[in-house]
Amino acid sequence: MIAQQYYERVLGVLEKAATAQRPSLDEAADRIAQSLTQGGLLHIFGSGHSIMIGKEITSRAGGLVPVNLVPDPTEGMAERLEGLGEILLDRYARRHQLLPGEVIIVVSTSGRNPVPIDVALKAREMGLYVIAVTSLEYSKLSTSRHSSGKRLFEVADLALDNFVPPGDASVEIPGTGQKAGALSTISGALVVNMLMLQVIDRIVEAGEEPPILRSYNLDGADEHNQKLFERYRSRLVY
Repeated sequence: MIAQQYYERVLGVLEKAATAQRPSLDEAADRIAQSLTQGGLLHIFGSGHSIMIGKEITSRAGGLVPVNLVPDPTEGMAERLEGLGEILLDRYARRHQLLPGEVIIVVSTSGRNPVPIDVALKAREMGLYVIAVTSLEYSKLSTSRHSSGKRLFEVADLALDNFVPPGDASVEIPGTGQKAGALSTISGALVVNMLMLQVIDRIVEAGEEPPILRSYNLDGADEHNQKLFERYRSRLVY
């Protein structure tokens, strides 16, 4: 029974995420495609479980090659530590560069913790366009833990909503007063994959070949991928 309820909650959230923000997805795709066609990279940051959304579109068969995941060696253990996000981004920029006009996606479902907020603030200071992937409902019901009093969607240039309910868990567990069944990973993966496909569409419309990584289990993939890696090698994390 509760597994079926979870399935229905998933379908509802995915439907909203896919249809209710098409203008924002279009704007985000335009920004990313413009940067990539000019030789830039796309950067993505997530802390804790949000890092899985970053991994979803980096070094992934069928995905774009010029996408970097900004590392968080604390794996979210220090997400409430103000100032850490700026240190992480500075460290990353020294090795892989962050160029004005490029785009960074910052993922945080609650949008209240200091590390992703600091990453977004520092990135904008460096001239990057910041896209948040967050839950607007969750964030608006939450108090920021950052000294600015701002939540992630308030410091980003554009916010994409994953439509996850407050607390992320979606199904009432009878007799316990608790909920389970997280939605943020499934919804976040849909949002970023739709976004990447729209970026690819824009690149094709511009008359260029999209730099898509092929599965190494396909014949000829090694040669195809090697050419793409050579183009971006000096800046790629992986």
